[in-house]
Amino acid sequence: MRAWKIPESVLVVIHTPALDVLLIRRADAEDFWQSVTGSRNSEHEPLAITAAREVAEETGIDCGEGSALAAQLVDWGLENIYEIYPRWLSRYAPGVTHNTEHLFGLCVPDRLTPRLDPREHTDWRWLPYREAADACFSPSNAEAILLLPQFAR
Repeated sequence: MRAWKIPESVLVVIHTPALDVLLIRRADAEDFWQSVTGSRNSEHEPLAITAAREVAEETGIDCGEGSALAAQLVDWGLENIYEIYPRWLSRYAPGVTHNTEHLFGLCVPDRLTPRLDPREHTDWRWLPYREAADACFSPSNAEAILLLPQFAR
């Protein structure tokens, strides 16, 4: 039996105190720069666990419970509901057309070098937050990055 993706995900804006933002380029869409994103593994997985897991999987940065960065992973208490891009609809159960994305921020001490999984992402870069927002393919990702100054205080 095929395991469909759960249409509930996290978006984690990884940033420095100076508001530089880490962007990673998708392996399956070369022009798509984004923050860390990923779906829940189960309906009952806490969103903070999803966020920490995705950050570790996609960047190698440990912000899970008990890590030095655990307190820096912050649930912004915001969510976006958006239409799933047609190219990725086949990952979801028939009839699922929208995803709910929960926003998190992760403040790291400086511009860390991520460890990418080449099956998921092929490149990375740090940019000042306004430039990072402009570089994102996803409007909801860009909007989240532009909110960074009010959440990074």
